Amino acid sequence: MTHTTHTTRTTGHVAAPRPDVYRALLDPAAIPRWRVPAGMSCRVHTFEPHEGGAFRVSLTYDDPASTSGKSTARTDTYHGRFTRLVPDGEVVEEMEFETEDPAFQGLMTITTTLTDAPGGGTDVSVLHTGLPEAVAPADNETGMRMALDNLARLLEHPG
Repeated sequence: MTHTTHTTRTTGHVAAPRPDVYRALLDPAAIPRWRVPAGMSCRVHTFEPHEGGAFRVSLTYDDPASTSGKSTARTDTYHGRFTRLVPDGEVVEEMEFETEDPAFQGLMTITTTLTDAPGGGTDVSVLHTGLPEAVAPADNETGMRMALDNLARLLEHPG
């Protein structure tokens, strides 16, 4: 059976140099502080930030009554690996949700590209390809926008 997939692109700006942004993308201690949409918390189970390195992360809805999770009623767990790392320039990840629901299954690729922004800072572009059919593109873009806003706050106002 063939599944329909989606592609989304989300962009943002961080008033920090590319090396700082790149480090935050690959810092397992930073991931729970930025790569999580509002209303959720993040737990990093495995995170090996090198080409071929594995990762496994769970996002849990803060609302105990939530039934929106893909892996359990309240949790989205995903795992994957880093397929390409270009220092201070690009992070490519392949990942998939841990789920029994075929509508949420399938390998996704996330390509995060960093470029110098005119006037300073870093422009961040996140391209999701292979997004499962049950993930609404608008919801994915909203979640990624929240994460990029968190990333900007983390790097622009450390402490």
